[in-house]
Amino acid sequence: MASQPEKKPESVYDFTVKDAMGKDVDLTIYRGKLLLIVNVASKCGMTNSNYTELNQLYEKYKDQGLEILAFPCNQFGEEEPGTNDQILDFVCTRFKSDFPIFDKIEVNGENASPLYKFLKSGNWGIFRDDIQWNFAKFLVDKNGQVVDRYYPTTSPLTIERDIKKRLGII
Repeated sequence: MASQPEKKPESVYDFTVKDAMGKDVDLTIYRGKLLLIVNVASKCGMTNSNYTELNQLYEKYKDQGLEILAFPCNQFGEEEPGTNDQILDFVCTRFKSDFPIFDKIEVNGENASPLYKFLKSGNWGIFRDDIQWNFAKFLVDKNGQVVDRYYPTTSPLTIERDIKKRLGII
């Protein structure tokens, strides 16, 4: 008997990921929310500015439907070497971040997270498929579709207008 081909994911809601405590998180819990999905690192030169600005965006817009989903990754300069517990401690203690932190993943290569394979599958021009470094950002609309992708060097506050537009604030 032939096996059925695996269904191609149609949105981020087709994925279940692990949180930093190892528990499954079905991303359908974020249905109807605007998502900013970011690969993060604790020892990157962009860590302080990105976490600070991500926190500012989250505090300002979480009650209007923004969720920031942070996925630690150690693929770039080994700048996220810690365990999930160490990462949580760092993020929660140093930056007082309230947005969800997930299990450490890979974002490029054959072991890339299925979620990141989906996020990168759009036609991104010069981006191509690969994530270039820590703090690459994907904006996902309330229907679970990727609507924009930002370079790692893009300041979170510079995409505030896009966030406000997608939340229907402007």
